[in-house]
Order: sequence, then structure tokens, then C-alpha cells
Amino acid sequence: MTVNNQRNPVLLLHGIDDTSDAMARLGSYLAGRGWTVGSMDMTPNDGAHPLDLLAQLVAKGIENQFPTGQPIDLVCFSMGGIVARYYLQRLGGIERVRRFITISAPHHGTLSAYFRLNPAGRQMCPGSPFLTDLNRDVQKLGKLQVTSIWTPFDLMILPAWSSRLPVGEEVIVPVILHPFMQSDDRVFAAVEKALSS
Repeated sequence: MTVNNQRNPVLLLHGIDDTSDAMARLGSYLAGRGWTVGSMDMTPNDGAHPLDLLAQLVAKGIENQFPTGQPIDLVCFSMGGIVARYYLQRLGGIERVRRFITISAPHHGTLSAYFRLNPAGRQMCPGSPFLTDLNRDVQKLGKLQVTSIWTPFDLMILPAWSSRLPVGEEVIVPVILHPFMQSDDRVFAAVEKALSS
């Protein structure tokens, strides 16, 4: 991977049941505007493995994709945002990442997780020990440039305001339905602005 010296490279992290292909349009958008963009598939992607295990895979993927010591920015959709938080808050990623942008991530859990009672699903239930632990010291993320992008019309993240982080900037984009957040031009513009700040 060629590193753009003008900006940090960006790693895109997808949501549950998705692959990196789900964020390909956003990746192309950012690459067309001068960013070096990487992605990875978190497998299994169906919640069968706990989020902390996926975060360990992300940590290894970052080491494999980017030169040692290279600062990076993270742009994460849905479950990917919670996986990234574990990487940042528990695996030392906060020392390497400069910008952390989440798109419709269930920072405070989602009621829809009760319909997926596998390891990751249980971790994304409101009030789960996993989320309670991460939210206990969420202020750590204040060391980074943080942006949480969300829609009040989300029918996957319930309640929709669960996608708000108490640190950093908040951007509300009135997109109809959760998956469309990965392909909406207004979301792309918000991500570009956050990466440019």
C-alpha cells in the first residue's frame, strides 16, 4: 500500500453481516479525493465471535496493512464502530489512530441485538457488560478527533440516538434506514469533512 504523505491513510470497517464490499463506494469516494484507503473483512461477520476477538483481528490487520508507526484514521459502520472502540480503548490503538469516525454505530447498544443472541449480539444489547465497560472510560476517546454520524430514522440501531458518542462532534444526517448510511452522498461529505479537520 502506498501511503499518502499529505493525509493519514484511512481504514474502513464494515458492520455485521457485511464485508468490506459494503463500504466500497465510500472508499472510492475518498480515494478520488486523495486519501489512501484500506479495508478488511472481519470474519466471521455474523456475530458468532465476540467483538473483542474481532478487535484483535483488526489490530493485526492494521499492523499488516500499514507501516509501523504510521498514524491512521478509522471510519467505521455499525458494529465496526464498536469493534474499533475496543481496539482503541483496550488494545492500545488510541496511540496510533488520529481520527475516529463512526456511522450509525450502537455505542449504547441496540434493541435489535436481542434478536441475535450469539456472542457479538449479546455484547451489543443495551446495558451489556461489554458496552458498560467501554462506556465507563469513553472519555479516553477525547484524545482523538471523534465524529459520530447518525440518522434519527435508523430502524436497526434502536433507539437511534444510541449512535451518539458523548465526546467529539456529532453529525445528524436524515437518511431513511440503517444500510443506506453506507451509500448516501451527505454521509460521504460528512466523513470527508471529518477527515479534513
